[in-house]
Amino acid sequence: MFQLGKTIVSEEILEKEFVCNLSACKGACCVDGDAGAPLDKDEVAILEKIYPIVKPFLRPEGVASIEEQGTSIVGSDGDLETPLIDGADCAYVIFDGSTALCGIEQAYNQGLVDWKKPVSCHLYPIRVKDFSDFAAVNYHRWHICDDACSLGKELEVPVYKFVKEALVRKFGSDWYAELEKVAEELKK
Repeated sequence: MFQLGKTIVSEEILEKEFVCNLSACKGACCVDGDAGAPLDKDEVAILEKIYPIVKPFLRPEGVASIEEQGTSIVGSDGDLETPLIDGADCAYVIFDGSTALCGIEQAYNQGLVDWKKPVSCHLYPIRVKDFSDFAAVNYHRWHICDDACSLGKELEVPVYKFVKEALVRKFGSDWYAELEKVAEELKK
């Protein structure tokens, strides 16, 4: 672990390798698990604002879940998250054949919204836990991502490089530049 500003960072994000392999996992992270995608407080207002634009991209069961539960919910652990459809799929999930995709991201890709998706989804396999004085930045292992770990190893792409755009989005370009310096120092 090392400190960058107000973050405590796990060295695993520099050491482990990862590249999403959507053709292998079929977007399982959007449909597996027992909770929705973690949300930051400011993302709740964003979801409320963009929902009317994103709604046409969503499946009827996703729309029904959102309209029943809200665009975000407080999960059983007390944290903010996206609602689920019958306790399984994220309400914002759509499918391209058998592959789960994000309806929010589809609206973003078409230029209809300027918010890609929840930062927790964008950052995966990195999870950020906020504490009063700092944020913990950790690598999260999930068996459904074994193919992503294999592809990352094959392509020699460390986690922090794979999620560069998301890390810059969350912490800023200066923070990421400092992270790169630490990574270079560890290589020596």
